[in-house]
Amino acid sequence: MENDKPKVVITIGRQFGSGGRELGMHLAEAFGFKYYDKELLSEAAKRAGMSPEFFEKNDERFPTFLNGLFSFAFGMNPSNFYAGSTSISDDNIYKAQSDFIHSLADNGSCVIVGRSSDYVLRDHPHTLNIFVHAHMDDCVDRIMRRDSSLTPEKARAKAEKVNRLRSNYYNFYTDKTWGAAGSYDLTINTSLLSMPQIVEVIRTYLNQRFPGAID
Repeated sequence: MENDKPKVVITIGRQFGSGGRELGMHLAEAFGFKYYDKELLSEAAKRAGMSPEFFEKNDERFPTFLNGLFSFAFGMNPSNFYAGSTSISDDNIYKAQSDFIHSLADNGSCVIVGRSSDYVLRDHPHTLNIFVHAHMDDCVDRIMRRDSSLTPEKARAKAEKVNRLRSNYYNFYTDKTWGAAGSYDLTINTSLLSMPQIVEVIRTYLNQRFPGAID
């Protein structure tokens, strides 16, 4: 019976341009799961009483109130100093998104891209955490296909900048390291297999780990 199936959540962390969102959509379609990415922003904004535009501007960004406050050159980790004040808008954003992510996981099987969802759902019993990466040249090609105005140099610079922002965000809000193999269940190089092939790899893994979760 459908109701007897475990509610599985696939979380996807990804390098910019690696095809993480594309893989997420492929997985959701193949397994009959719901898919969430930017939708998290608008829904969490409504629940928090904030404008979606404010969420969009601060999406997966290192907390603005700490910018320039700590020197990573000296190995200082701002998470050691963070008090979590709910009066800080960045923390309000993270909490609203986290609350919504929990509600999605409770509601049914789904794919969630980004937003440190693997850490948010660390106590969920049926979570598959994936990190998607690719060779830089392939990331650059994918970025340029999405934005034809970019040169290879600008596409590479954009990838490096976004990856740095995502890494800072993830490392600040979690006790893990963005992109490190030990932070995830699977790491996937999209340069080596097609999206349909990767879907089948993940299908096999899910069937072994969570029998009955997918058809």
